[in-house]
Amino acid sequence: MKFISDTMFLLSNGLLIPVIIGLLLLFLLALLMLGGLIERAQRYKRLQRRYFSHQREDASALLGRLRQELGGESPKTARLDLFEELLRSLLVAPAAERNLLIGEYELRLDKRLVYPQVLTKFGPILGLMGTLIPMGPALVGLSSGDMATMAYNMQVAFAT
Repeated sequence: MKFISDTMFLLSNGLLIPVIIGLLLLFLLALLMLGGLIERAQRYKRLQRRYFSHQREDASALLGRLRQELGGESPKTARLDLFEELLRSLLVAPAAERNLLIGEYELRLDKRLVYPQVLTKFGPILGLMGTLIPMGPALVGLSSGDMATMAYNMQVAFAT
């Protein structure tokens, strides 16, 4: 039984370094996503000012202005936002096809959420593992009276 316990102890201590590296990578990914969020918020404000700043317009005038703004550029040369592509497609699509276009737009937006979903699932898992793995050596240090080992392992546990 002692062999199994010692083996599990060594395996768990061996996992501490990959867990800390994973936490650091997820932290960097979160910072990159935060920058992307700020950029998308600025793009959203720009699109809102460009297309929806005239809220007092009646529907036909708004549709005419949107057709003029979106129809003037060639789709091959213009770099359109995903939302602008949807607007352009909706303006020329028949009524039966509009629901399909909106569904495809939702699917394309869902693909952008893959990395945030991974971050929200694996971040807490790695944080819990990084907290619990050093607790074993900390308790061993406490039982043997080695306060320096216990303090170091508690520092690692709380840092993760």
